Amino acid sequence: MISNLISSALRALPAAALVVGLAGVATAQAAEGYWQGVQKAGVLRCGAAVAPPYIMRDPASGEYTGFFADLCREFAETLQVKPEFVDTTWDNIVAGLQAGKWDVSLALNRTPARAMAVQFSIPAMEYQISLAYNKENPKIPAGAKSVADIDKEGVTLAVMSGTAQDKAISASIKTAQILRLPTNDETRLAVVSKRADILVDASDTNQLFTQSNPDWAVAMNPEPALAKQGVAFGLPYQLTAADKEVVDIFLEERVATGHVEALIKKAVDEVLKPSN
Repeated sequence: MISNLISSALRALPAAALVVGLAGVATAQAAEGYWQGVQKAGVLRCGAAVAPPYIMRDPASGEYTGFFADLCREFAETLQVKPEFVDTTWDNIVAGLQAGKWDVSLALNRTPARAMAVQFSIPAMEYQISLAYNKENPKIPAGAKSVADIDKEGVTLAVMSGTAQDKAISASIKTAQILRLPTNDETRLAVVSKRADILVDASDTNQLFTQSNPDWAVAMNPEPALAKQGVAFGLPYQLTAADKEVVDIFLEERVATGHVEALIKKAVDEVLKPSN
């Protein structure tokens, strides 16, 4: 009986050794970390959807600018790899990250719904939604302060499809019409051409719009707020706490020293500079 037990134990040793070996490989892979894998690939892929001053793209050269584009380049430099921008839309910026088409999503608003699909870094900046419109528009009552004040029959609000602004305004509007358009430029053109009455966007982005059209454009921050969220890097859901900390520490220093604020000012100046 004893000899049979010893024989069975010896036969089981190769299988046990294999399991231990595989576990060791898995542990080694986990220990390597996500960013070490990016370093091996030599490229940090940044998913980028256009929304000035966060992300801008020159249609002629394809070059990306804006303060989140700068942060992508700086994080790539920290990892000692090359940055690569992957063009996407706000409708696809979360799904593309989930599918592994890029390593980080740029300028992503931190929302509970998105947090069920991806992770977030700490915010690079805080964000809220404002409503920009023509101050002479008779459909917009004087002294309007809330969404309820403009949620009227015949009022059309333009918003970029798939954005946090889209989600927030869609949940608040009961009567007015929402015009969803794919790009930042198209939403602005809709208001300029009077196809839409109100532009729904981030407050700093709408500030650019009102500064570019000072004769007639005004903006209000609704009370109560439509949304107040952090704007951050979107990160793969499978990132470990240690991997996430790498990005958080990278951003923490840049926010604390005023570097991000300087990048924002540079991006705003770029948007507002006169075209030749």
